[in-house]
Amino acid sequence: MNAINSSEPWTDCTIAADGRITFLARLPPAARPQLLLRLRPKKGQPETTCHLLDLEPAGDDRRSAVLHTRPVLTEGRWDVFLLQEPGGERHKLRPGPRDLRALVDGHARDWSSPVAVRVPYVTKDGHLAIRAWLRTVHAEADRIKTTNRSVTVTARLHGTSFGDSPVVRLRLRGTSTVRDLDPQVENDRRTFSFTTGWAELADQAGDGGGVWDVFVRPAAGAPLTRIGRLLDDVADRKEIFVYPAVPVGTALVRPYYTVDNDLSLEVTQPDPARGT
Repeated sequence: MNAINSSEPWTDCTIAADGRITFLARLPPAARPQLLLRLRPKKGQPETTCHLLDLEPAGDDRRSAVLHTRPVLTEGRWDVFLLQEPGGERHKLRPGPRDLRALVDGHARDWSSPVAVRVPYVTKDGHLAIRAWLRTVHAEADRIKTTNRSVTVTARLHGTSFGDSPVVRLRLRGTSTVRDLDPQVENDRRTFSFTTGWAELADQAGDGGGVWDVFVRPAAGAPLTRIGRLLDDVADRKEIFVYPAVPVGTALVRPYYTVDNDLSLEVTQPDPARGT
């Protein structure tokens, strides 16, 4: 539970397994209060997408609103505001208790297409927001096993299943360099794994190092699908799920999750100017 500043409005929220979010706010009397969900625009870009939810009486001085599974939220970060009346001034909301238990085992369920994920979280400045992902097909990373020679990743497809001639592709970011691997596909035609050697990745990245982004193509002619970890209660896992780096010659290599919770493999080389 987060500390609540009594001078600012706040709301509890509970999420169901299907992604439906119920907000329960304690508010001063207001005629027609609403919640405004705004897709956070990129820096320098105008605001384009918002959703309004009416806050209905819920006993005592509480009001509730439900964000249903439709409309599907566009992928991105959604800030949550209180309007004391329609068209009124926006007030950021402090988070009360966030019940995310329904999300914890999300990776164990089969998700249909489109894979629509929502995770309420607390922003760096202590306000409530929602992280949303929306993907036609998703490959959910599960076990990541590293040794001093290689890394093995186990993952599962959602929104589709494997067909003929599947491939895992590692793409060196910012270049046209790729490495194609044959995934080991299990009998359910969704669970798969692959192994890649660290030395090959370090050699191809070169003296400057680099980042290999990880994709899977479920069948010949199908689009590439990013492998990542989205189906649980963690909105930002880059600084939480940290894997140790493995030395390979002069390089250090490690798996890591990007700011979008996608899986990548990083190769870093020592900086001669710093002696590291």
